[in-house]
Amino acid sequence: MALKNDSNRSRWTFLTNHSHVLLCLHRDPEIRLRDVADQVGITERAVQAIVQELVQEEIIEVEKLGRRNAYRIRHEAQLRHALENHRRVGDLLRLLE
Repeated sequence: MALKNDSNRSRWTFLTNHSHVLLCLHRDPEIRLRDVADQVGITERAVQAIVQELVQEEIIEVEKLGRRNAYRIRHEAQLRHALENHRRVGDLLRLLE
């Protein structure tokens, strides 16, 4: 997902880190945040902050399973930006799968 550090390429992507984290949680609801960080190419602390924001916005729910967490995505939640708020989180995830 994240681009390698290549001096001939720009480091921007079409999707935000929030989208990348959400996609990782969608693909594996019991993934460790450390593994999400590795896949997205950001720090574990940044992933934790993104997850907290997604929880606060009621886009995901976190369930404790022993010592691990499971993440449930609310597919019916609306996307936030004015250009896409007529779409749902589930629409984005279906497009990316």
